[in-house]
Amino acid sequence: MATKRRLGRDGPEVSAIGYGAMGLEGYYGTAEESQALATLQHALDTGMSFIDTADAYGNGHNEELIARAVAGRREDAFIATKFGIVFDPDQPGTEVPTGWGFSLNINGSPDYVQRSLDHSIKRLNCEHIDLWYLHYPDPATPIAETVGAMSQAVSAGKVKFIGLSNVTADQVVEAQKVHPIAAVQYEYSLWRREVETDLLPVLRDLGIALVPWAPLGSGFLTGTIGDLTADDFRNNNPRYQGENFQANKERFAPLIKLAEELGITPAQLALAWLLHQGEDIVPIPGTRKQSRVTENAAAAQIALNAETVERISALAAPGIAKGQTLV
Repeated sequence: MATKRRLGRDGPEVSAIGYGAMGLEGYYGTAEESQALATLQHALDTGMSFIDTADAYGNGHNEELIARAVAGRREDAFIATKFGIVFDPDQPGTEVPTGWGFSLNINGSPDYVQRSLDHSIKRLNCEHIDLWYLHYPDPATPIAETVGAMSQAVSAGKVKFIGLSNVTADQVVEAQKVHPIAAVQYEYSLWRREVETDLLPVLRDLGIALVPWAPLGSGFLTGTIGDLTADDFRNNNPRYQGENFQANKERFAPLIKLAEELGITPAQLALAWLLHQGEDIVPIPGTRKQSRVTENAAAAQIALNAETVERISALAAPGIAKGQTLV
């Protein structure tokens, strides 16, 4: 299987599996800074060049961390970041419920677009952002208006490609009329497959890549998750709560057994299955451990025959996971 994939019909080539840096900010437990830097640099060393961050991760700290990790080797990294979640209490926004017991404050106004861009470029210590996503659409601002402001950043040479995240198929269609969209980021994995019904067909019609976030079910599909610490962000996830967690362990246990039969890890099975859903799929698993980076990167080399792909799909049929999902 190819280790490179193209983002969009005419977009850039990136590593077939990217690295999601959100977990380095302590959302899944404490992350030590020197370990985080070493893990990021190891991702680049393995050829995992597609690095995903957002201005909201660690209130901007994640972007600064990535700037330090890629210092002296910027050409090795394809950096994607996002904006739209308001983490500055002095900035206005629209409240958007998540379904995980909290709301996000979202701002997609043209003024906020420019403000976010300037701050991200400064934190990333770079001349341009390779891929810039709208993190969440702002219900108070037409998406065409937000994307129009983003397109000005492309014209100015500050952004190479535009992306969207957590959007509907209709919003993608509207955005594409304003400026070409290279990639859409949305949750997609063996325990959340709704994207296959509505969003993915539209992306394929338009020639837009899908970048699955939480491709390992926020770690669940690794088969290694036990009790969560009190500071773990996943305590907000209904699929990790109470009887749902135990029910999901039982429902997904056959996947762990199948991975053993194939001689690969459960995480590699989940990532390889995603890659086999189409050349336009580029997952971005995250981890704090270098060993897991190596494990995840190796999934790009795993070839599954059609029968095995179908078997995996049947074991993790859409809707099998118990618990509400994030928007």
